[in-house]
Amino acid sequence: MTKLTDEGIISKRLVKSLLNASKMSLENIINNETNIPKKSFLDRLRNKITLYILSLGILAGVYIGCGKSSVSPDNDLESRTKIAFVSNRDGNNEIYVMNSDGSNQTRLTKNAYNDNFPRWSPDGKKIAFVSNRDGNNEIYVMYASGSNQTRYTYSRFPDEFPLWSPDGSKISFVSGRDGNREIYIMNKINYANKINLTNNPAFDDYPIWSPDGSKIVFVSNRDGNDEIYIMNADGSNQTRLTNNFVKDWSPVWSSDGKKIAFISNRDGNKEIYVMNADGSNQIVLTNNPAFDGYPSWFPDGRKIAFLSTRDGNSEIYVMNADGSNQTNLTNNSAGDWNPLWGQIKIK
Repeated sequence: MTKLTDEGIISKRLVKSLLNASKMSLENIINNETNIPKKSFLDRLRNKITLYILSLGILAGVYIGCGKSSVSPDNDLESRTKIAFVSNRDGNNEIYVMNSDGSNQTRLTKNAYNDNFPRWSPDGKKIAFVSNRDGNNEIYVMYASGSNQTRYTYSRFPDEFPLWSPDGSKISFVSGRDGNREIYIMNKINYANKINLTNNPAFDDYPIWSPDGSKIVFVSNRDGNDEIYIMNADGSNQTRLTNNFVKDWSPVWSSDGKKIAFISNRDGNKEIYVMNADGSNQIVLTNNPAFDGYPSWFPDGRKIAFLSTRDGNSEIYVMNADGSNQTNLTNNSAGDWNPLWGQIKIK
């Protein structure tokens, strides 16, 4: 049930008072004005009833609005948001989901092999992931409940890092099927149609679609070390965003497309940074001797989930988008990593 604010309760009392006043006005006309000529009396009564009905409609709108205004959009989004992640707490790498506050951690996959890199579909109904259950890393898709786990790629080389396009029509992924690691896309309708987007002798990795689907940010070592690049969704206009002598990798877009979070070891160890989408204004968000990495933005851009080893093993943390309030969500003796936010559909 919707919980009313104090303002909502006061407004509903006001509505009740106005309705009572309207009823009294009708009674006064009938009881106190019976000496008015019949035609005049009926005209005034008709006008009063019309006004009364209109008032009911307006006041009903106010009444409903008072109830709805007390529902927090932030709380609603929190309840519809889950984090998919990987954990080895049951002996090998499996995929789990949990609420955005770390509660209700639930295992989705269960087999003797390793399942990694979970990625939500845009509608929140499915999760793509990587599994070596058939001999090497291939891309699978399952429902968000963990049911109907289906293999989508077939190659003697590893296929990894799947990610749906924002409209759900394509899946990008990384494959070594052409001799080195390249970025591919495949159509949802025809998964046999796999197109190489990067097509160069270097290694290209970690493709992430922009929120509007027009760009893909990725990592390449084509200039000597791992740097972050951006390209159009068709593979054209490949442009370097970072430029230094150390590794920058694992980029991910903010929900508004204005920022990109990523990992860099430019300060001596692996930390999470954020920059504008054009590569400018690169700022560090985490600052400790441990490994911090694999950031994932909350759907409204207010928070970032990430991996950290600061407590002695790999755990999933969350922080505000400015780096403040860094909090452990998983907090157990096993390893937890690869967090990814996703919005589920509530019927």
